[in-house]
Amino acid sequence: MDAPIRASDALAAEGPLLFGRVLDGEGGASPIDWEAAQHWHRGLGHEVLWLHFDRTIPGVQAWLEGHGIPEPTAEMLTSDDSRPRAFREGQALVATLRGVNFNPGAEPEDMVSIQVWSDGARVYTLRRHSMQTTREVVRDLDAGHGPRDAGGLITSLVERMIARMNTSIVDMNEAIDELELAPVQDDSAGMLAKITAIRHNCLGLQRHMAPQHDALEAIRREAPRWFEDHDRREIAEAIDRLRRYLDDIDISKESAVVLLDELRAFTAARSERINFVLTTVASIFLPLTFLTGLIGMNVVGIPYADHPHAFWVIVGVCLAIALVQLWLFRRWKWL
Repeated sequence: MDAPIRASDALAAEGPLLFGRVLDGEGGASPIDWEAAQHWHRGLGHEVLWLHFDRTIPGVQAWLEGHGIPEPTAEMLTSDDSRPRAFREGQALVATLRGVNFNPGAEPEDMVSIQVWSDGARVYTLRRHSMQTTREVVRDLDAGHGPRDAGGLITSLVERMIARMNTSIVDMNEAIDELELAPVQDDSAGMLAKITAIRHNCLGLQRHMAPQHDALEAIRREAPRWFEDHDRREIAEAIDRLRRYLDDIDISKESAVVLLDELRAFTAARSERINFVLTTVASIFLPLTFLTGLIGMNVVGIPYADHPHAFWVIVGVCLAIALVQLWLFRRWKWL
């Protein structure tokens, strides 16, 4: 459940701020409202301002430009281009990152993006859709055991976004395990739908998360000096976890392909059995149909047409033909 939003966190009518915090350098933070954020100046050397914006509200780009961010960068931070990337701009770090969307009604492969700008003293994050990651970091700060500086805040956001991938991967692996143990003949159509959904989710996660690897590598290499060595090490560990998760996605995708092949083989074998049974039945009844059709012709001269036992004689002949056919089919190992 989300933490309750304080009055100072409410979206002010005149601004796009979702919430604001001033990190105290000891793992805690104090709330800051929109009006106070306009005039914030770094007092103590370890304080960091974190403002989280809704970038869909008009005026965000102009506000960013008015606070020293170049126009192209401000435009990128408020755009709908969510492809992960990161670069250094003077003493500022600019990044776009993606996370798994766990909002109600969202599919696992749906992604939410967050844009980040920081110069070491200020951290601006912008989002379009609600993100659980930022709310979790805020809860840690309010509890007094959150990140201590700008680098720690960025790495905390990155680590939580990547860690949440594990939930989707575990869910897909559990679904695959259930499908592997389930009898195919019970619900082949339902299994096909589940396998298709798993493959779709794997492809979506892989397509969206693979570029994040390059963005994190750029952060580790190009971040300014205020991004400390331990932050770079944590980013490197996050990159390793991301690689493992991408490998797990590959394994899940391959497992889904194997299950799909098994399902197709089962369906093909069942179709062959059905066709074989139908062919056998048709082979048995073909000569019987020919005989009854021949005898049933309504023409003059049908032998024994007036014989009192002609019907039972024909039935006996048909039965004899059918028995001979069954004996031959078994001898030829067709049955």
